[in-house]
Amino acid sequence: MKQELLNKYSIPVPRYTSYPPANFFNESFTADSYKEAIIQSNEQNPQHISIYIHIPFCYHMCYYCGCNSQLLKDKNVVKEYIETLKKEIRMVLPLLDHSRKISQIHYGGGTPTSQPVSVLKEINRIILSEFECIENPEIAIECHPGYLDENYWNDLIDAGFNRISIGIQDFNEGVLKASARKPSRMAIEDIVHILRSKGVSVNMDFIYGLPLQTPESFAETIRKAISLKPDRIVTFSYAHVPWVNELQKNLEKIGLPSVSTKNEIYETAKKLLIDAGYKTIGLDHFVLANDELYEALQTKSLHRNFQGYCTRRTTGQVYAFGNTGISQLSTAYSQNAKDLSTYISSVNEGKYPITKGYILNKEEQITREVIASLMCNYTVSWSDIATRMNMSEKEVKNALNYNKEQLFDFQKDGIIEFSEDHITVLPEAAPFVRNVAASLDKLMVNNEKRYSKSV
Repeated sequence: MKQELLNKYSIPVPRYTSYPPANFFNESFTADSYKEAIIQSNEQNPQHISIYIHIPFCYHMCYYCGCNSQLLKDKNVVKEYIETLKKEIRMVLPLLDHSRKISQIHYGGGTPTSQPVSVLKEINRIILSEFECIENPEIAIECHPGYLDENYWNDLIDAGFNRISIGIQDFNEGVLKASARKPSRMAIEDIVHILRSKGVSVNMDFIYGLPLQTPESFAETIRKAISLKPDRIVTFSYAHVPWVNELQKNLEKIGLPSVSTKNEIYETAKKLLIDAGYKTIGLDHFVLANDELYEALQTKSLHRNFQGYCTRRTTGQVYAFGNTGISQLSTAYSQNAKDLSTYISSVNEGKYPITKGYILNKEEQITREVIASLMCNYTVSWSDIATRMNMSEKEVKNALNYNKEQLFDFQKDGIIEFSEDHITVLPEAAPFVRNVAASLDKLMVNNEKRYSKSV
């Protein structure tokens, strides 16, 4: 990738894991707004139910993390949090139409595996006793392998989890030490064997752009991952946002890779994965050729919600539980209180612990469809969007910051192929898809909010 393009396009833009981004949420969205949005969601699409469970506790704080997490210190607080979490679930589930089916349950954090498996199993039981599931639902959990023994991995499977994401980040222990990340307690090979023997799908998560990483060192990490042949490999771009997490300033002291080096790290890893038969999904996922995500990409029907990339089969409106949890409904977002004591006291008073949210107007719903298509499938067809939204192509474009001059500039730089009917991001320019999406976003015009860089 040419250095001048990296210089030009490596600028702060939203990650677009949601639209609008979470920093547009506002406090005018209340607990009453949330309850009304949930009731309305029963009549909206997608009809499937996707559940997110937030466990904020961690044994140790990794320097790179931008998640809402805190140290696992007071066991009484942890116990109270878990009981409150279950109360919140029981407050919301009666509002949902019980003829709807669950397609996903996802545990994130923090470190969900900081909790005994018995706790996770009980939460699953509460949810799954109320609703039927689609065929082959995804019951997934993010795991920190630094603290887990063989019994824990086996117990996770018995608790009903059928997809496990192993947060490796890097196999290089020097990189892990610089990032305050504990390496795996067990050999990753042994963990994979346990999971595979029980038919569990295996994800491996890595981060590139950390101190001490080089294209050569990260290539060794990826080669080891390939040798274990997980179903999915995720290479997250490190987002340097020290205004969100001050611990990230520790990484500045060691030194972060330059933009060009970070890009070379990614491109080297990507080539290794593609040569090994993995298929590229979105910005950072690589999957085996028989994965349903790749099948969806081939038909331009790949989708994503807050749980990550998914198919139209597995996607659902997301109902989130726990502090900072973000629910993603058809026409609204809502976010729970971040402060632990506020979250606990609200729920114990019988109140939905909402602190902010967002109701999407029609233009924003259109923009969300366009940006989701770009971010997932690297292309957007105006006729397809118009058909899906039951409107004209002109109405679709009018909802956007549709600027032909800017699009021609992207085309001149080799970022996109552009015509009156479609925009397609070229394969070699995939890291800049966020830039293209942001150019179409009316909310980004004169926007002074802060974001991580695209590369």
